[in-house]
Amino acid sequence: MQAIHGLNPQILWRYFQEISKIPRESKQEQKIRAYIIDVAKRLKLTHHEDAAGNIVVFKTGVRHKPTIILQAHMDMVCEKNTDTVHNFDTDPITLVRRGDWVMAEGTTLGADNGIGVAAMLSIMDDASLVHPAIELLFTVDEETGLTGAQMIEPGFISGRTLINLDSDDEKELCIGCAGGLDTHLSLPLSYTSAPYNYRPLRVMLTGLKGGHSGTDIHEGRGNAIKLLSRFLWNARNSIDYHLKRIDGGSKHNAIPRETDAIIFIDPVKIPDLNNFMIRWNKTFAQEFQGIEEDVRIIHAELEDSDFQRLSDEDTRKTVDLLYAIPHGVIRSHASLENSPISSTNLAICGTVKGELEIVTSQRSFIKSSLQDISDQIKAVAELAGADVSYGQTYPAWKPNINSPILNTAQEVYRSVFQREIGIKVIHAGLECAVIGEKIPGIDMLSLGPDIEQAHSPTERVHIKSVERFWDFLIGILSHLATG
Repeated sequence: MQAIHGLNPQILWRYFQEISKIPRESKQEQKIRAYIIDVAKRLKLTHHEDAAGNIVVFKTGVRHKPTIILQAHMDMVCEKNTDTVHNFDTDPITLVRRGDWVMAEGTTLGADNGIGVAAMLSIMDDASLVHPAIELLFTVDEETGLTGAQMIEPGFISGRTLINLDSDDEKELCIGCAGGLDTHLSLPLSYTSAPYNYRPLRVMLTGLKGGHSGTDIHEGRGNAIKLLSRFLWNARNSIDYHLKRIDGGSKHNAIPRETDAIIFIDPVKIPDLNNFMIRWNKTFAQEFQGIEEDVRIIHAELEDSDFQRLSDEDTRKTVDLLYAIPHGVIRSHASLENSPISSTNLAICGTVKGELEIVTSQRSFIKSSLQDISDQIKAVAELAGADVSYGQTYPAWKPNINSPILNTAQEVYRSVFQREIGIKVIHAGLECAVIGEKIPGIDMLSLGPDIEQAHSPTERVHIKSVERFWDFLIGILSHLATG
């Protein structure tokens, strides 16, 4: 309780503390679902569940006013530092307060979207609030493809105005987002024995910030898979090594922070490898000065009884493919502060059951551009002999500057804070896009507190912005009930 002691609103922080104790990785939301249902039952609120695991809780309000939907997702991205001992299936998130921020101890915090969930639980619990009838929609599996929103069936919710609580800037309202598509690659691998006198080494690219592949992709942060494959591509021209495996990244929507490879090398060449690492550490430090201050390549000797390694041809294909796959912003909007229109994230690579498995994630506001980037990746993959498949796609959310709920929110913000609120569209995906496609004409916006470094172990939420977010949200609900 020390991390949240004295923080306002107390009810919201108390619920956030409670759900931080509950494991809720994507596709593993059973315990958080049970908790939300238990709260609804304790408060004697009606709830429904659907086949996907989504929950809607009904709370009555001022009569003769249109029903409002509040929506947040139950799951969180589970990332941790290499030296952090944490089991996301069983262990609670350890909250810590650092200055004006709350964050976790060595793991993702889950403020994305835990603050939104906590706010909705607080609204369920607080009988003093003035609001219209509310449908509180808790969705599953947002982080791995907006699955819960994709599976909402007709009639599950009845409202025609929705406030999504999954934004990350308290001073801006989100009214649109990019669409997305995942492209999966699979390269068959063949193995042979490493030379008997060669030594196994683990080579690691570490120290990167990582971050959200939508909201942070334009900041020029390093991608650990790209940097380690670049190092290995250059190393083979001067150092004879044999690759056993390469693994990096864990989530399709997170920029990889760490990647490691196991190689076999002649012991007499280890000093040459050390010198090569020193050279490339200097190169990366120069290239990422002011962005990635801790980037570095390191290695450690291993005791390995399994001396199977990739064939020379598949070592070349693996390194070439990872080096050639694009990553980052593909196209920017010149008139909107160069905000990204289209991007791609080389998200995950791993050697699994004799194959190199790669996951990439594309985003764009333009449907044809989304497919174009994926097709480019397919073309590169097929040159290497890899198979290509596609994950679930989701649409873009087209902005509506004449939205009634947007106009209401602007008026309330002006009244509560005596200043104007900004309006934005974001490069990340939001469930509003899917819900809007399922319910044509639904009026939507998204808001939230200040959350930084989402999808990384440095994720944090600004304390005072949570209080302002709460005041803003209940102000909107009160206005809708009485205006």
